[in-house]
Amino acid sequence: MSDIWLLIALSGLLTYATRFAGHLVLSRFERVPPRLEAALDAVPAAMLVTIVTPVFVDGGWLERIIIIASGFLALRLSVLQTVIVGLLAAALARSAGY
Repeated sequence: MSDIWLLIALSGLLTYATRFAGHLVLSRFERVPPRLEAALDAVPAAMLVTIVTPVFVDGGWLERIIIIASGFLALRLSVLQTVIVGLLAAALARSAGY
């Protein structure tokens, strides 16, 4: 097994372990405190910003236009739908040679 596949397997195992640990910790609460629930609700948006910001800063105009358009789409669509539309737009533009 090459180092890349070992790294991918270990990363997947670590990701699964952290998710399982989070589930165990939250299952100990009878009721999730409102502040914790608000913080957990903010995690997906924070992760998206963390992923998108370096591409927006270092990427080209095509990526910036797609990110801005996806931001406007996010006002109407769910996060998952927005990500899918943004990824498809980037893939189609790159396959067209832009």
